[in-house]
Amino acid sequence: MVTRMHRKKQNGHRSAIIWFTGLSGSGKSTLAHAVEKILHQSGHKTFVMDGDNIRHGLCDDLGFSKEERYENIRRVGETAKLFIEAGVIVLAAFISPYRAHREYIRGMVQQNDFIEIYCNASLEICEARDPKGSYKKARMGEITEFTGISAPYEPSKNHEITVPTGTKELNACVQQVITELIKYDITIP
Repeated sequence: MVTRMHRKKQNGHRSAIIWFTGLSGSGKSTLAHAVEKILHQSGHKTFVMDGDNIRHGLCDDLGFSKEERYENIRRVGETAKLFIEAGVIVLAAFISPYRAHREYIRGMVQQNDFIEIYCNASLEICEARDPKGSYKKARMGEITEFTGISAPYEPSKNHEITVPTGTKELNACVQQVITELIKYDITIP
């Protein structure tokens, strides 16, 4: 049987779930893709999962109620767990507004296989960025259950890395993440 350790040896790196959480517009996906680029260029097996590739396929049957958000995150977690068994570093970028949901995913994998990154950007900054106009629609009542406006976001209390995505430039945020991942045995050759 081919095990995860065999894949680690062949890949030259360990696998893990790197979970980016934060408000809509906090830079989660942008940061995840930028970090992935560096890891990939260094020879790491990687994959980014975010709302764009999950909500339009695997979870296209789900809305945004608390229960449906849980099911979305549960499916992402189960998929990410399969990826890490296959030797891949998963960069998952999801608002994942509830602490309990993030902790559930952490509990699905071995200790140190879940690295939570809190993309810290204030509601004001995220609203000013508002690339899809979602905050404006939420304020006008056109979108219900919108995190930060009509639905809660519970900041992490148990995350490994905080990145000030609201105040730092992207390159500085990427460098911070890459530097800190070394502590978790995700190394750049």
